[in-house]
Amino acid sequence: MNFALIGAAGYIAPRHFKAIHDTGNRLVAAIDPHDSVGVLDQFFPEARFFTEIERFDRHLEKLRRKNDADRIHYVSVCSPNYLHDAHVRLGLRIHADVICEKPLVINPWNLDQLAELQDEFGRRVWAVLQLRLHPSLIGLKKALDSEPHPARRDVCLTYVTPRGRWYGASWKGSAEKSGGVAMNIGVHLFDMLTWLFGPVERTVVHVAAAEKMAGALELERATVRWFLSLDAADLPPSHSRAGNPAFRSITIDGEEMEFSTGFTDLHTRVYEETLAGRGFSVEDARPSIQLIHDIRRSEAVPPQGKAAHPFLAK
Repeated sequence: MNFALIGAAGYIAPRHFKAIHDTGNRLVAAIDPHDSVGVLDQFFPEARFFTEIERFDRHLEKLRRKNDADRIHYVSVCSPNYLHDAHVRLGLRIHADVICEKPLVINPWNLDQLAELQDEFGRRVWAVLQLRLHPSLIGLKKALDSEPHPARRDVCLTYVTPRGRWYGASWKGSAEKSGGVAMNIGVHLFDMLTWLFGPVERTVVHVAAAEKMAGALELERATVRWFLSLDAADLPPSHSRAGNPAFRSITIDGEEMEFSTGFTDLHTRVYEETLAGRGFSVEDARPSIQLIHDIRRSEAVPPQGKAAHPFLAK
């Protein structure tokens, strides 16, 4: 299969290069306004590279009109969050399937348009929801689904991943462009929660700041307290002393679940499943995007008693 990739200089692009390479396909063309893309030499030194989206678009259209062997079959979207839906539409217009990094879109109503365009062009949009392919989480999902009388679980989710001053100056620091902390670092975790424990019944926000957010969720099968932060001061002291750059934790009924390893090849697994027609759809992505939209528009209210995440007691 022939691939084109949008966002070649971004942090996540090398995982997509590796996934395309490891699944036996080839990258034909890539685009990024920044030209720091030497990583291409490790995987696809022959790929055409563009810094202007117009020239990239023109090249892909020329290949589409040439013949089926040369046309682009998949477009991988790794651009900034607020450009995802526009770049997905570009891929559909050249009659390619699209594999899009999370979040698929920032606002849930844009999913409806993508669903309509899929039907119009007869192509598919595939979401990267890699935690659904993590072996430990697949095992937990099977165990939860097999319970004859599902119990409501008590879940505590914590993710602290410090960022420097550059973050606020980049597009990631703009809530309008990134979707804020809940979207930018939390979307895959919220997708995991709704996938494991069912639809959202109620959500409340306890902290809503540019560098951290916290709140509580009532899901069909779980009560969840969550905390997301970019602030290094929120790292547990033992974690900081050990030199660990981030802290990720999920406890279920007080028992820590280990899923900090096993991430290395998840993007390749996503590509394998997508190419086999078993990837994740627009509708699979909808619950987490709708949830984060609701979180972003909720006013923060002080937590009460056990509803508060433990980190809020600091």
